[in-house]
Amino acid sequence: MEPTLIKHGSRNQFASDNYAGICPEALQAMHDANHGFSNSYGDDIWTEKACNALREFFETECQVFFVFNGTAANSLALASLCRSYHSIICHEMAHIETDECGAPEFFSNGTKVLLVTGKDGKVDLEAIANAVTRRTDIHYPKPKVLSITQATELGGVYTPAQLQGVRAVAEEYDLKIHMDGARFANAVSSLGVAPKEISWQAGVDVLTFGGAKNGMAIGEAVVFFDTALAEEFDYRCKQAGQLASKMRYLSAPWHGLLQEGALLKHAAHANLMARELADDLGRINRVEIVHPVEANAVFVRMPEQLLQGLLARGWYFYTFIGTGEARLMCSWQTTEEDIAELMGDLRELVGDDA
Repeated sequence: MEPTLIKHGSRNQFASDNYAGICPEALQAMHDANHGFSNSYGDDIWTEKACNALREFFETECQVFFVFNGTAANSLALASLCRSYHSIICHEMAHIETDECGAPEFFSNGTKVLLVTGKDGKVDLEAIANAVTRRTDIHYPKPKVLSITQATELGGVYTPAQLQGVRAVAEEYDLKIHMDGARFANAVSSLGVAPKEISWQAGVDVLTFGGAKNGMAIGEAVVFFDTALAEEFDYRCKQAGQLASKMRYLSAPWHGLLQEGALLKHAAHANLMARELADDLGRINRVEIVHPVEANAVFVRMPEQLLQGLLARGWYFYTFIGTGEARLMCSWQTTEEDIAELMGDLRELVGDDA
């Protein structure tokens, strides 16, 4: 079940945090950068400010690159970690497996993706070990990278302790760690930890840090904590059509969101709205919350007639990738009034269907 076209200016929706507009801090930063002339291709003051802001955010030296979207960020980052005869281990619901049209394999010249299971979208450590050790002969694509998602595609959040477990397995089998952080800010806010605790201190070699889902118009940051792995990454970006000529419009919003903590403030708000939505949904008969609400996603199971009834009333959401569950996403722009409007329609439908 896919969302259909909605008119500009219509009510808020819960299909995706991508539906939300640009947050004020990101928009102001783009406006501030839009004066006079500036050097191109990242050789500008705004890109320098954004890179330094990210280094301060993570409290470490790192190499930072800005690209247009998450598919490019993930695919190019993974390509920098492995060769074509290697393999990448990830959860079976990971975005790099289900939603990137083979881009990770394409940009790495054919690296194979190996799938493992795990509760709430988190990789099972024994499954990782099995994927590595089940074959060691030359005919098997050699496992080289472990890709994890924070927060996961099912709304789960890896705790620092869980990430240390992942790190131990990765070190045991000589795997590099890539983190898909499209909703990394939501995970940081959910856990109440310093960003470093769930990134480089947890053994993450490269993080793809989401901007578009966190209030920006466009753009993701690729953050290499192992800076040696960033060698010639700028060439990868150029070859893939990801080197922005007017880079300041990708980078300036990062500075705007990080300089006074707006990024985590907006993430905390989205998380809070998801918890409130889940609390309200949990009080409705015949509606079941199917995964823990640890970030800004709520997964529910309800009768098909209720799902169809919400769609008929103009609500849009995904029934998530073959699971039979509906995903409701909150964003920096979600309000209590939005939740109340959705819940009002749902209560009426439950009453009509009783």
